[in-house]
Amino acid sequence: MENTEIITRLMSEPEYVPQSANKIADQLMIKGRRRSDFFAEIENLLRQGIIVKIKKDQLCMPADADLIAGIIHFRQNGAALLVPTTDSKIDPITIRAEDTGVAMHRDRVLARKKLTKRSQPQNRRKYKARSMRPETTEVCQVIRILERRNESITGTLKRGSLNYFIIPDDPRITSDILVPDPRKSGIKPTPRENDKVVVRLAEWKQRHLNPEGEIIEVLGETHEPSAEHKAILRLFDLDPEFPPAVIRDAEKIPDAVLPDQRKDRLDIRNITTVTIDPEDAKDFDDALSYESLPNNETRIGIHIADVNAYVRQDSQLDKEAQRRGNSTYLVGEVIPMLPPTLSNGICSLVEGKDRLTKSVFLTFSKNGRLSKTDFANTVICSDKRLTYQQAFALLKEDKLTAIRKVPLPPAHQTGSTGRPLSDLTDDELKVIQSSVRKLWDIAKVLRARRFTHGSLDLDMPEVKIYVDKDGYADRIESIEYDESHQLIEEFMLTANEAVAKSLRKHGLPLIYRVHDKPDPEKLNELRETLATFGLETGNLIHRKEIVSLIAKLKEHPQGHTLRIQFLRSLKQACYRADPDGHFGLNMSDYTHFTSPIRRYSDLIVHRILDSFMTRQGQEETQKKSPLNYSKQHLIKLSLHVSLTEQNSTEAERSSVKVKLLEFFERELKKKKKTVFNAIIVDLKNHGMFVELTPSMAFGLIHASTLRDDLYALTPDGTALIGRRRRKKFILGQKVKVKVERVNRFKRQIDFRIV
Repeated sequence: MENTEIITRLMSEPEYVPQSANKIADQLMIKGRRRSDFFAEIENLLRQGIIVKIKKDQLCMPADADLIAGIIHFRQNGAALLVPTTDSKIDPITIRAEDTGVAMHRDRVLARKKLTKRSQPQNRRKYKARSMRPETTEVCQVIRILERRNESITGTLKRGSLNYFIIPDDPRITSDILVPDPRKSGIKPTPRENDKVVVRLAEWKQRHLNPEGEIIEVLGETHEPSAEHKAILRLFDLDPEFPPAVIRDAEKIPDAVLPDQRKDRLDIRNITTVTIDPEDAKDFDDALSYESLPNNETRIGIHIADVNAYVRQDSQLDKEAQRRGNSTYLVGEVIPMLPPTLSNGICSLVEGKDRLTKSVFLTFSKNGRLSKTDFANTVICSDKRLTYQQAFALLKEDKLTAIRKVPLPPAHQTGSTGRPLSDLTDDELKVIQSSVRKLWDIAKVLRARRFTHGSLDLDMPEVKIYVDKDGYADRIESIEYDESHQLIEEFMLTANEAVAKSLRKHGLPLIYRVHDKPDPEKLNELRETLATFGLETGNLIHRKEIVSLIAKLKEHPQGHTLRIQFLRSLKQACYRADPDGHFGLNMSDYTHFTSPIRRYSDLIVHRILDSFMTRQGQEETQKKSPLNYSKQHLIKLSLHVSLTEQNSTEAERSSVKVKLLEFFERELKKKKKTVFNAIIVDLKNHGMFVELTPSMAFGLIHASTLRDDLYALTPDGTALIGRRRRKKFILGQKVKVKVERVNRFKRQIDFRIV
């Protein structure tokens, strides 16, 4: 870390001239054993793209050579985006297919910036914004592979007329991988055609030739659930198992809170406390409590699992949690950040068990204004584990008999079912109902105030896929984002903001959750798209215009489609060591504090908050507690956890996609095909893309299946019109469809109009 700062500081000086590593070491007077450590750090910085090597092995910062390092993300058409890794404030840069070299999806690469003429869209519209656009746009060209993301990939073994090859599972790897005759591989069982296999890649040097590799493992028959599951774990470097050293660390931790651990903690086990989570929740990070205070004040407690009490900095547990970055939630399974004895055990706020927590106490005046914020190390005992369905019933149903009918979640789907509501006495149920309703009374005020102050209502429907006992996709349910979800969200948002504000105010370094302002150019493109649907908007650079637009979309017939378009025009949130604000929430200070079981960023924030609380308690003696996170360290960690989050997001999407394909493939085999409701979200000359409204599955209705007429796309791209009958299919139109075909390799679903 010391060498990193010395090297980057030297190369960032205005008078620095590129020179070799030996000359830099001489200049810095680095000798002896320190010299080998110095050269090792140089190699590490080169591999990360923080510094670069130019002609004659001279070293400099990438920007000085008009270069940029990042992770390459391919599209299925061969083009890609470069996501910079050395500065999260730089937007992703386009790489054309012909400029990707021998890079593969998610490789770390070095690219050279260049300008190219901007391609104009087919549908020109009369907007002043278009005439203000520059003639050229910045793109880049891959010039060097710094680090292969995967030494091996998964795919399906096929036999050609002359050789064997692998079709990669990831459709963004567009080249087949040539392999030797698998019958001579010596692997048991012998790989057969259509098996799902793992291939170790050889060095790929020439783009015009197919990459080569060798089969090293057979995962099973392609498209069989266990084989698909193993492939996703391989593809995204996810490991359900933990190293022995980590398990040994975890085994040393007691499975219950000990009396000594309760010392110096605020004991609030006598206050009614509940958790509210999905049916299939495996771990429970957060709990809520409600108290009435004198002078008509109320105090809300947001209690978060104190993971830092068990996972000490630089322990084996901590190093593995940092490497993973976060838990990953695949369909039917979680790959946890922490071993299950912690994530599902001592750290999880399960019903009826004492647990150590860090609490944010929010005191509200009688008019509902937040008047005071306090932090404390606490010990709690959750009175009830509630599902969202149970909490919703407590909010909406007055009769206890109706509330008691809400079932428990299936035991195999969750880390804890809690007691059935039918087992609670009337008094117990009334106390819990009163607490939940009073919590909602405060939460709905917070929610209304947040939107009044310009926070964007970006909630979209969520779809949950459930699997049967054999692991096959069994049913798909749409999750309604109702008051029970909103209740939790408001208090988590408020706690996150309170922690960020307090720590920034006292000058402590922190990892912030940042959501940058959208690109004005993308907003202008969105504005043009909206115009084709009859939605005239003002300049979307102004927040009030965006708030107005979101309100209009809720009432618009094609609102669902257009909300998706709007979300795509926004930037992705990330982690950063600077308080650059959260555009979506319209908050200047925001962090992630409420999920330390499943996010490493939150664990870091807990440690910094712990240091802050210790300092506050030692003001009289003027002592300071140690804080082992420098700004430079947090910058590096922020980039790391942003990347692990992206990896998990891709894995989760891939898991959903595989299970959707599996679900619809089984639909094809039914004698009586299911009719699905869908909405047209895009139109092309070759057909229309639809999204199924219950499952949000995406697929194509090919023009060849529209046999009643010959259809053509209108000049503005908003409708397909039949030549003879003049029948129309327009953007946003609701249609009924059946499954036509499923292509597992391209991960595509085709439908046909009923």
